[in-house]
Amino acid sequence: RYALFYNRLKSIEENEGGLDKFSKSYKTFGVNQFVDGGVYCKEWAPGAEAVFLTGDFNGWNPFSHPYKKMEYGKWELFIPPGQDGYSPVPHGSKLKVVIRAQNGELLYRISPWARYVVRDQDKVNYDWVHWNPPQSYIRKHHSPERLKSLRIYESHVGIASPEGKIASYKNFTFNVLPRIKDLGYNCVQLMAIMEHAYYASFGYQVTSFFAASSRYGTPDDLKEMIDVAHSMGITVLLDVVHSHASKNSEDGLNKFDGTDSCFFHSGPKGTHQLWDSRLFDYSNWEVLRFLLSNLRMWIEDYGFDGFRFDGVTSMLYHHHGIGTGFSGDYNEYFGLHVDEDALCYLMLANHMVNFLHPECITIAEDVSGMPALCRPVAEGGGGFDYRLAMAIPDKWIQIIKELKDEDWNMGNIVYTLTNRRYEEKCIAYAESHDQALVGDKTLAFRLMDAEMYTNMSVLSPLTPVIDRGIQLHKMIRLITHALGGDSYLNFMGNEFGHPEWLDFPRKGNNESYHYARRQFNLTDDHLLRYRFLNAFDRDMNKSEERFGWLASPPAFVSEKHESNKVIAFERAGLVFIFNFHPYQSYTDYRVVFLKYKILLDSDASEYGGHQRLDHNTEYFSEEYPHNYRHNSLMV
Repeated sequence: RYALFYNRLKSIEENEGGLDKFSKSYKTFGVNQFVDGGVYCKEWAPGAEAVFLTGDFNGWNPFSHPYKKMEYGKWELFIPPGQDGYSPVPHGSKLKVVIRAQNGELLYRISPWARYVVRDQDKVNYDWVHWNPPQSYIRKHHSPERLKSLRIYESHVGIASPEGKIASYKNFTFNVLPRIKDLGYNCVQLMAIMEHAYYASFGYQVTSFFAASSRYGTPDDLKEMIDVAHSMGITVLLDVVHSHASKNSEDGLNKFDGTDSCFFHSGPKGTHQLWDSRLFDYSNWEVLRFLLSNLRMWIEDYGFDGFRFDGVTSMLYHHHGIGTGFSGDYNEYFGLHVDEDALCYLMLANHMVNFLHPECITIAEDVSGMPALCRPVAEGGGGFDYRLAMAIPDKWIQIIKELKDEDWNMGNIVYTLTNRRYEEKCIAYAESHDQALVGDKTLAFRLMDAEMYTNMSVLSPLTPVIDRGIQLHKMIRLITHALGGDSYLNFMGNEFGHPEWLDFPRKGNNESYHYARRQFNLTDDHLLRYRFLNAFDRDMNKSEERFGWLASPPAFVSEKHESNKVIAFERAGLVFIFNFHPYQSYTDYRVVFLKYKILLDSDASEYGGHQRLDHNTEYFSEEYPHNYRHNSLMV
């Protein structure tokens, strides 16, 4: 694998002048290079017979501005400045690339490199709008220093409002970022930023890879949002989708030059069976140029601090993970079923990001557990900084869904939370956007279900269902946070047990926005119990910020007692003790530790607990051997 990576990198250096120049192609492709007031245009369309540029600037004459055919399927066009010396293609004007296909058909396409596309309300397809404002947003703040550990707030700009509408970048900047900062998260992971024609795809059916979604505002609005986040010390990651692309051809990449092989594999190999989308040909030189340039553009033009790569499992294997289970056997990760070209692309991407922007972070969404995916490329690894610990949320769902409280297996919980490869960093999470979507349930909804509609008011009695749900919601998050990995992730709203599910407007729900929103107002109402969960999440993050357990070595688990339902472990000089017993409390319970003072208590009244512990008491250990340690104390 390293030999393949090295040979491809060497070829880029010999033929393209190095990775720096190769990945800077976003400055020359498309319609965004200005020379003395003129416009320089460049496209890759190997299957085209002829290529033209048309739009508002030439009265939509499809043939007045032909491209010149170059080597390797590239086409170039230079449009000189007007008589007044200004650009012949004004800012805000609409454009199309006209492709004459091999069968003679004229195809009107959006450039794959388009920076801004919009859709009028009365239209189905998006239009390409030339974005070159007289004065672009100028960044005022530097990116934060690279974080030792991440507390990630997974976010979607469009649903980040209690109102039933598509929210804006401006709303996120001024209303949501302060909340994120107050909650103690130091990183925002933004979903659905790359333009996608179908809103209900959650941003995972990308149509324009270089365009920030116009649903929420302009490119400058997004740049301002990222800049304001940086001013708060918040790192901003982009959820990047390079695993597949939308099948749209009118406003997407599919059949850009009239063939099914431009950017993608031809035939069945180029289509994902479950996602009904197109699959990139990662062995193709121009596909590498396109995808690597895409990453660099998001970093250098917008100020993103790294990426969460979506669908990595689909990329790594020719079977795309469909109908395949992974047990950890090494035969599952090495063989002809592995897409070495895709893996090589990921190695090139991580190498480029690390080489040009060492402050940036990359995360892999991989369910398979590919070995060395999060080891440096120089070691033959994939080069990612982190992988998502995707088994953890599945385990919590399985426990809550299938087991009675008294049947919870403490050893199995600890095993799932600690089962990760040494020195390959993992991001732990109890739930993400996947569990919030319609058809699934969040932890809060699984725990409390219909009673969330009637018994979340402090004026109503604290029922056993609500009491159990609130306490387990806090405990599950804290043990995942402290034991499950090297960083932590939460999807927006789940920190306070957001009621109901997430469903985007579509025909099946009469295009309703009722479930495509986040009701942050619930935490501001002091008569509702949501504020208890919100306060606990905030103080949990603040405690990690103070003591740094995520950046500390893995925990030492001193106890996982099945009959007592107690888990105890040490990390970062702290002891974490969890009593998962459904009805049994304990006095004088012996645990391994030297000194004991309560720092965070899920049973505290400010978190909706019963305040059964005295926080002013300090305990000191005695020389009493317990669980392979010389000292212990009673709590």
